[in-house]
Amino acid sequence: MSETGNAADDEPSAGESSAAEPPVVVKIGGAKAVDPAGAVGDVADLVDDGRDVVVVHGGSTVVDETIERLGMEPEYVESASGVTGRFTDADAMEAFTMAMAGKLNTELTALFREAGVDAVGLSGVDGGLLSGPRKSAVRVVEDGKRKIRRGEHSGTIESVNADLLSGLLADGYTPVVSPPMEGKESDGGVTPVNADADRAAAAVAGALDADLVLLTDVTGVYADPEDPGTLIESAATPDELAALEGAAEGFMGKKVMAAKEALSGGSGRVVVADANSEDPILAALGGAGTTIERSALEADDDGDDAEDTEAVDA
Repeated sequence: MSETGNAADDEPSAGESSAAEPPVVVKIGGAKAVDPAGAVGDVADLVDDGRDVVVVHGGSTVVDETIERLGMEPEYVESASGVTGRFTDADAMEAFTMAMAGKLNTELTALFREAGVDAVGLSGVDGGLLSGPRKSAVRVVEDGKRKIRRGEHSGTIESVNADLLSGLLADGYTPVVSPPMEGKESDGGVTPVNADADRAAAAVAGALDADLVLLTDVTGVYADPEDPGTLIESAATPDELAALEGAAEGFMGKKVMAAKEALSGGSGRVVVADANSEDPILAALGGAGTTIERSALEADDDGDDAEDTEAVDA
């Protein structure tokens, strides 16, 4: 990442991180149970301390509400590999863009600015920030049978415009990023498409060699998904990561998948933590939640299993 300021200065200038302090990418979950207030305060504190921060947010609940207000029903499908995600046809994509880039990104950016953070709201389409091929069809399982559903508007992120983010950070801004991403058509066209927000945060964290904090509405990954008392505090070896993957069910499975992608891409560590705890980001960076270290990856792990998600959601 680029840095600014005089090398003789004792303190880092705005947008400049100490060599001992990598950037932080924070993903704020989109569930209704997630209160962003604590994260907003922590980001303000980190930025005041000279730490580079990029925020990525989801918004599945508000997307569903927007779809329903438009007289439609949210549709979720199961992929051939057993992952459940949103099916985003053209009408759903319109609602998705309205909710994510229009409503949520603007409102969250306003919260950060109110807290004194010089935040800049961006969608993944802006400047080709998040880019990859569009998936116009997905393989799904319906009534036990594998089918192909066409008309999908989703994509897998293959590139991140890290220069755009680095330039904003160097100028003292805090990017607030949301899907949609830039979906590249086979004919060279560009279509805004849905992208999973956890995986978007992972892609950004990998591109910036940043620590990644995935904030959600539970305290981390549980060995018994029904028992918060079985929190898995860390995974630092391949065996520990395998156990973590085995325990992660439902939405948590996506977060562990995103964690592996981030680590494979260059992130030093990923923490899954409670958005509603006191000082949630600072607590996560200090050891709260479930921390997954880069050492947990196998030496030859290149993240190829990331394509497990054929249907995506924010």
